Amino acid sequence: MIFKSQFPDIEIPFQGIYQYVTSYQRGIKDDKSIFIDGISGKKLTYGGLKSSSKKFAAGLIDKAGFKRGDVLAIYSPNQIDYSIVLLGAIAAGGRVSPANPMYTIEEFTHQLKDSGAKYIAVFPPFLSNAIKAAAAANIPESNIFLFGDKEIDGVKPYSSLISEREVIPVEYSSEEAKSTTAYLCFSSGTTGRSKGVETTHANIVANVHQIYNIDDDMNDEVIYLAALPFFHIYGLLLFIHIAIFTGATVIVMPKFDLTTFCRLIQDYKVNTIPIVPPIIVLLVKNPIARKYDLSSLKFCLSGAAPLSKELAEEFTKIFNIPIKQGYGLTETPVTHISKTDLVVPGSVGRLVSNMECKFLSEKGEELGYNQPGELCIRGPTVMKGYLNNKAATNACIDPEGWFHTGDIAMINELGNFYIVERVKELIKYKGFQIPPAELESVLLTHPSIADAAVIGVYSKQEATEYPAAYVVLQQNIHKSDQVKEEIKDFIAQKVAPFKKLRGGVLFIDQIPKSESGKILRRLLRERIKSEHPLNQFPAHKL
Repeated sequence: MIFKSQFPDIEIPFQGIYQYVTSYQRGIKDDKSIFIDGISGKKLTYGGLKSSSKKFAAGLIDKAGFKRGDVLAIYSPNQIDYSIVLLGAIAAGGRVSPANPMYTIEEFTHQLKDSGAKYIAVFPPFLSNAIKAAAAANIPESNIFLFGDKEIDGVKPYSSLISEREVIPVEYSSEEAKSTTAYLCFSSGTTGRSKGVETTHANIVANVHQIYNIDDDMNDEVIYLAALPFFHIYGLLLFIHIAIFTGATVIVMPKFDLTTFCRLIQDYKVNTIPIVPPIIVLLVKNPIARKYDLSSLKFCLSGAAPLSKELAEEFTKIFNIPIKQGYGLTETPVTHISKTDLVVPGSVGRLVSNMECKFLSEKGEELGYNQPGELCIRGPTVMKGYLNNKAATNACIDPEGWFHTGDIAMINELGNFYIVERVKELIKYKGFQIPPAELESVLLTHPSIADAAVIGVYSKQEATEYPAAYVVLQQNIHKSDQVKEEIKDFIAQKVAPFKKLRGGVLFIDQIPKSESGKILRRLLRERIKSEHPLNQFPAHKL
């Protein structure tokens, strides 16, 4: 059964990203502050952004030899002038590959080589790594430019390329916009080495247009706090494209810190916080959040990882702020979002305009309402493909254009979507399927637990998987076998018998997560091999 969006189809103006994001119909004054550095207070206005990005594009072409189709990699945490460099490369007809600044030299080298990058814009503290990675990828040091205004060891700041002239940004026909890659974001690599995702101009334009036409809360009165990274598709889409298109204001945080996060909400009267579940856990569990005035907040938007109904309700109860959820992937951007008047705890919202989806069983059969299955998506936001990886592309995009997400989800009769779990992360215990996220949501309601992650561990003795929990305890709770047993009993009382923590409870200081908030279960699976070998697990009474 194929499900179509309950929102009416809209006419999407397929064109270049630069032309689209600067085409807001209601008009934006040039002196409107679009980006504000939350720490220094430095501002970048709408007019300054447009002028500087076009002058940077001119400098790239005239001084650095940048050509249409060239790739510029950005290796930096959030900066207020990140958008100047990014849109400047787009205006010059190039492609941009945003990189995680926490990448090692080897990881960044892989991205540079795979993306075919010829230029790098880097934040000064990461210059040494960038130089080494560039050398390994055969990128001349003269093609490396720094954020900021200072030259370091012969490497010039990007501002040295700012020209006297402003380029006319490269334009694209409708068909060119659909086929021309704009961004090469790299997937988080939770299931292996990261892959370059080819996101076209049309993909981004369509997604911004879809969200803007659904969400009445996106306008020039919005003040976002950008704690999420610009290099991730969530932050890239929202803070760079939607914010600029609507004339919103973005308070920029280079790095997340809970105290700073709360202080900036208070000081700048932030009214919208796009966040991920781990931040919601901190706000709920950590008393620091109660010390600040967060009354300016109208709502928060959660995405990038599953948010349980229990945690959403607890957050809303404490702060009296509604949580709107969204769902998307690097490969599709945002496909589902909650409309303000249709927020349902636990739901990731409804399918956005011009999109359709279906759910498949393990046998490939199409499912109906309230039947969990692999979510498949089709529409104008689906990526062009994985760069230099036709096999991986063909494995997830079938001949009919359906993108197979790898997520288990379902839809109810009201059109609300629920994400159950990743296909590869489901724990299979004696024929039963156990979603780790479900057990994690219950664990987080335990007063002694600050954070938790659940993985499956295989028992040769029983020839099946057991759920095992890694937990971070609250600061005032001491680690003990008694606490482990209390947690196991707590879960046993809350879930069906087959979902008990038969794999045990293990303590950990911090749950490993990606920048976007996804639990890196593969790291936990490696860790448990040495910490708690499976042959030490006793047989369990069922």
